[in-house]
Amino acid sequence: MKKGIVFKSTGSRYIVKTTEGEMVNCTIKGKFRMKDIKSTNPVSVGDVVHYSWDEANDVGVIAEIEERKNYIIRKASKLSKQTHIIAANIDQAVLLVTVNYPITTNVFVDRFLASAEAYRIPVRIVFNKIDRYDDAHLQLVDDCREMYESIGYETYAISAKKDEDLSVVTNLLKDKVSVIAGHSGVGKSTLVNRIQPGLNLKVAEISDVHQSGRHTTTFAEMHELHFGGYIIDTPGIRGYGLIDIEKEELHHYFVEIFKVSEYCQFGNCTHIHEPGCAVKNAVEVGEIALTRYQSYLSIFESNEEKYR
Repeated sequence: MKKGIVFKSTGSRYIVKTTEGEMVNCTIKGKFRMKDIKSTNPVSVGDVVHYSWDEANDVGVIAEIEERKNYIIRKASKLSKQTHIIAANIDQAVLLVTVNYPITTNVFVDRFLASAEAYRIPVRIVFNKIDRYDDAHLQLVDDCREMYESIGYETYAISAKKDEDLSVVTNLLKDKVSVIAGHSGVGKSTLVNRIQPGLNLKVAEISDVHQSGRHTTTFAEMHELHFGGYIIDTPGIRGYGLIDIEKEELHHYFVEIFKVSEYCQFGNCTHIHEPGCAVKNAVEVGEIALTRYQSYLSIFESNEEKYR
């Protein structure tokens, strides 16, 4: 058996980088699909796998996946009751956000942060396209950064098209395995192309009519960085449902809400309608941002079966 890391997954075919540095095409054993795996992709980018070589078909056959230290997940795009693992064994997630061209909503950001908290993945929030913003948009970026930094998240403001901002990103990514995520159109592929010349990832302009991006990345793929580390480019995510998180546990993954919740009158407080709720009191006095609380309510009250 040989060993390697999955660099690209197309759903049924995989490109694996071996311990010798060779890139090989692999498939998976049929029995993988027979196991009780709810995910649409039993093998994901970042997985450490063991495979044997099928001489007849000139392809590797993955037989074993090593235990993952973590993974980041979303609802499958077509099969709402199944999940899709975006990437595994990552050191950090870089969430690319734009307050316009297109708009990234607070609830989308907060869904991503809550899911990453649940799977113990550090997130760095990068506000992109600041070269395109007017004074009102720049103030919005400043306000958002101040709010998320007060909670404990690292934030950055950049233009993926400006050379002077690239050093900020390279320092952030150096010697780490990072997944870059965000809506279609926020500039993920542009940013990756700038920090790793020669990749030539496909880039498309956002729609002038809908102010939303078009998908240019079809499958998740890992790229080695010339300055050290790896980055995983992911397809644009339009919606972000939370998976395998009970509503009663949701507040655990909003770090500032969890911190205050120990002072609630009731141990099983949902922080919505109960008396003596320390969380609601903190929102009223401005200790917890109203937008964060509204995101919590939106997720708590949503029907996740509808999320794609």
